Amino acid sequence: MMTEILKVQGLRKAFGGVVVANGIDFSLSAGAMHCLIGPNGAGKSSFFRLLLGEHTPDAGTITFDGSDITGLRSFQRIRRGISVKFQVPGIFKALSVRQNLEVAFQEHRHGQSLSATVREMLDFTDLRGEDKTPAGILSHGQQQWLEIAMAVGVEPKLLLLDEPTAGMSPDETRKTGEMLHDLNSRGITILAVEHDMAFVEQIARRVTVLHFGSIFAEGTIAEIIDHPGVQEIYLGAADD
Repeated sequence: MMTEILKVQGLRKAFGGVVVANGIDFSLSAGAMHCLIGPNGAGKSSFFRLLLGEHTPDAGTITFDGSDITGLRSFQRIRRGISVKFQVPGIFKALSVRQNLEVAFQEHRHGQSLSATVREMLDFTDLRGEDKTPAGILSHGQQQWLEIAMAVGVEPKLLLLDEPTAGMSPDETRKTGEMLHDLNSRGITILAVEHDMAFVEQIARRVTVLHFGSIFAEGTIAEIIDHPGVQEIYLGAADD
């Protein structure tokens, strides 16, 4: 039986009258490649922020790697091994690619270890030739890859990705999927919010559909595509 790295029980959160998490029960096995999908306003990004500790739940528990982290702050969860990449790149645009990586890793790596990790991530993202380039003038796809590198260089157990391929070309999207498979093969569990179903098919072993803050369906990509209610909730819906 696969070990659960993440378990969410009865998670509730409302902002005024808007319920963004309506008693969510969700679990993730260590080593999983899992996608979270759903129409606009489904609560996907809010769920991520609850997992990361940026929102405090009104009820429910979050267990990560065997420990209850419900009351921990974001930086404490990151230290436990949760890393995140949000949709809008959080890079330092005026700094070079190398400097961005050094800033991201400096609390976790020092001296030769820092230099080695920076070199490894430059190779991993195909950005070695851009190491002195200001991050702000990279292509959109390269900026996204830089931030993925910044998130994984600290060797997280769980990587949360919020729309990692938004705005990418088809080639960039395919390459991103290959990068995530590579990371997953190194033992990193991946949970991604994504709206590009072709990309979901490329990376996900299992898919969860959120709708109005509740889990609507869960299964393999084939089961989700064939689910009679999933297409119905997506008709005319854009993603958040």
